[in-house]
Amino acid sequence: MFSQSSYKLMTLLIATSLVAFKFGPQESAAQTAAPPSGSTILESVENSKSQDSDDQNQRKQETDQAQSDQAKKKSKKDSADFMRIRKDSRGRDVALETSITRYALTTEKGDRITVDLIGAVHIGEKEYFSKLNKRFKNYESLLYELVAPEGTVIPKGGGPKDGIPTNPIAAMQVGMKSMLGLQFQLEHIDYTKKNFKHADMTPEEFSQSMKNNEESISKYAVRAIGQSMAMQAAGKGGDSMEMLFAMFSKNKELRLRRSFAKQIQNMEAGTAVFKGKDGSTIIDHRNAKCMKVLESEIAAGKRNIAIFYGAGHLPDMQRRLMSDFKMKRGGQVWVEAWSLTDRGTDQQKK
Repeated sequence: MFSQSSYKLMTLLIATSLVAFKFGPQESAAQTAAPPSGSTILESVENSKSQDSDDQNQRKQETDQAQSDQAKKKSKKDSADFMRIRKDSRGRDVALETSITRYALTTEKGDRITVDLIGAVHIGEKEYFSKLNKRFKNYESLLYELVAPEGTVIPKGGGPKDGIPTNPIAAMQVGMKSMLGLQFQLEHIDYTKKNFKHADMTPEEFSQSMKNNEESISKYAVRAIGQSMAMQAAGKGGDSMEMLFAMFSKNKELRLRRSFAKQIQNMEAGTAVFKGKDGSTIIDHRNAKCMKVLESEIAAGKRNIAIFYGAGHLPDMQRRLMSDFKMKRGGQVWVEAWSLTDRGTDQQKK
């Protein structure tokens, strides 16, 4: 039986993966210009991790970080800007929604440049991805996240549906798709469009960044456990039996969606554990790579650009757009990703 700390670690990592991790499909589902790495990303990271990490110091650092109320409040506010649970007039959960937020500037030559941050949750309803595909047609350049070798082409439909993805994060996301009665992003987003531009790390860059930044899976685990203990002590850990009850309810999909939606909405708790000596590879360093691609697209004359990344990346991207690119935040619209009502889950089954 899982301890409460183990349960929190599991749900924390799963929920965070849906808004912060996007790795390439299994090798058979993609055509690459270069041969893929012989091991999965997580395996290569584990092989390169430092063996002399001090777990006790990591626990202390994470406890100190978890107790920083000011940082938590700021992160929670930022997260709410890009993902929310919409409620009805009676305060009942209706839908998990992601945002499309505009940033703009006018150059000295009078050119207007707009960048839309399009938040993603990597599994969602089919209609959610259909709406995004229609929106994507309006941009000159659509920068997307995917840790994959340069030259990777994701075929329309995401490739073969049989078999289990070789990447553990992708496998976990596919499993969540079935559990929640939802669809997988790679199967419904059309990455073959000419305006799509890869703006993420390769697996080799990802692994090297984690090594240089003194990050490892074992350190993530220690921090996640320490954070869950601190949250539980502060009365913010939630009901650790909620998911178990959901598994045996009459409408399992709906109960599980509601449970995971709450976890995802509190995604600052998940992304906080992925830190090294200089930010995190998962968020900060991948975002920096995306910003370099954005800079090159602007230099190439593109003026109507979108960035399609997991919603967990967007608070940091907003900071970079406003501080480094001197853009101002404009309007915002919301897109329903998951229905959290009986009607919504019933429609998904049809």
